[in-house]
Amino acid sequence: MLKLRHIILAFFLFALCHAQAQLRVPAFTAYLEPDPDGARVSSRSGISEWMDPALKVLWFGDVKTPGKLDCSVELRLAAGAETRLRLTVAGNSREATAKGMGGDLVKVDFGSFEIPATGYQRFTLESLNAPGHAAGDVQALLLDGPAAVGAHFNLKERRNAASVHLAYPVAGATNVDAFYCEVTGVETPLWTYFEACGWHRGYLGMQVNSPTERRIIFSVWDSGGESKDRNKVGSQDRVTLVAKGDGVFSGDFGNEGTGGHSHLVCDWKTGQKQRFLVTAKPTDATHTIYAGYWFQPEQQKWMLISSWKAPKDGGYLRGLYSFVENFGGSNGQLLRKALYGNQWFHTADGQWHEQTTATFSHDPTGKADRLDRFMGVEDGQFFLSTGGFLPASTLYGKLFTRPSTGRSPTDFVLSPFPEK
Repeated sequence: MLKLRHIILAFFLFALCHAQAQLRVPAFTAYLEPDPDGARVSSRSGISEWMDPALKVLWFGDVKTPGKLDCSVELRLAAGAETRLRLTVAGNSREATAKGMGGDLVKVDFGSFEIPATGYQRFTLESLNAPGHAAGDVQALLLDGPAAVGAHFNLKERRNAASVHLAYPVAGATNVDAFYCEVTGVETPLWTYFEACGWHRGYLGMQVNSPTERRIIFSVWDSGGESKDRNKVGSQDRVTLVAKGDGVFSGDFGNEGTGGHSHLVCDWKTGQKQRFLVTAKPTDATHTIYAGYWFQPEQQKWMLISSWKAPKDGGYLRGLYSFVENFGGSNGQLLRKALYGNQWFHTADGQWHEQTTATFSHDPTGKADRLDRFMGVEDGQFFLSTGGFLPASTLYGKLFTRPSTGRSPTDFVLSPFPEK
C-alpha cells in the first residue's frame, strides 16, 4: 500500500512538473517581417490571411534553462487543405506538413531543438507553400521540455515595446521658465516618438510617422479630467493657440488626455543632434503661455513650433522629463534608441542651470511583459533604449549622472517670437 502511494505521488509530481514546463505563446503576440501588415493579427483569430511565403512570423522569448525544447504550432486550416511550414530556432530548422480539419485545431510538430545557452531566442515560422496558398490561421506556439521551464515571453496582446523615461530632479529650483535638451536618434524605426522636453502640461519632440514622413511635435494638455474626447472639454478648461511657425499644423488631440496639438513635417536626420526648448510665461494668476521651439539645423536658427495659453495654471515648468515611446505595436520587436544630452533649465531670475542627473522609469509594459528597456550614459550623454529583445534591463528609479558640458544655449534669446 505504501509503495502504491509512493508511485502515485511520483506520478503526480512528474505530471505537475511537466504541466509547469508546457508553455503556450499566443499567435497574437508574434511579429511579422518584413511587412508588419502582411497578414492579420488579432486576439480572436491569431494570425490569419497569411498568403505570402516571403512573410515570416516571429516570436521572441527569454530562455532561462538550456537544454531540449520541444516545439510545435497550433493552427486552423480548411478541411482537407494542406500546409507546409518551417520553424527555425537557435540556428536550426525543422519542416513539417499538416492537413486541415476545418474548425478543429491542428498541431504541427517540429520536434526538438537544443538551446545551448540562456537568453533571448528568436522563433521564426515560415510558409513553404506557393504564393496565394493559405498557410493556416496560426493560433499559438507550443513549447515543452526542460528549456521551457521558466521561459519568459510577453503573453499579452499589446506588442509595443515598453515606453521608457528620463526624469530630471530639479532639486530646489523654482520659477523654471525654460527647459533645453538635445536629442540624437540612434535607432529610429517607424512609429517612434523621441520626446525631448516634457513637463507637467505637455511635451515637445520628434516622431517617425511613416516611411516618408517625420515630424516635430508640440502638444499642451487641457485642464480638467477628460481623458478621450475634447468635445467634452468646456472653454474654461481648453488651451488656446496663441501663435505658430510657418508650415506648422495645429489642432486637437485626445485619447491620452486632451489638448492642443501642433506638428511640423520635416525630415530630421537619424544620427544628427536635434535641439529643443520649451518656455513658460505666466500672464496672470491662472494662465500661462507655453511655447515650444526647435533649432533648424540647415538654416541654423531657432523656429517657433507653437505657443498655447493654458488655463487654471499661472505657474512655471515643473516635473521635467524625456521619453522614448513605441506608439504603433506591430513593430515592437525593433530596437529604439536615442541619446539625450546637454540639458539645461532657466529660472526667472535670468540664470541657466545645467541638469546632469536623471532617473529611469518605464510604463506598465516594462514592469513584467517587456524587460528589454534601458537607460545609461554613453558618449557623455544619457541614453534611452527599448525593444530589440536585448538581454538584461535597467532598474526602475535608478539615478544616472552625465558629465557636465558647461554649454548653455546662449544662442536662444527668451521670447524672440510673438507669443500673445
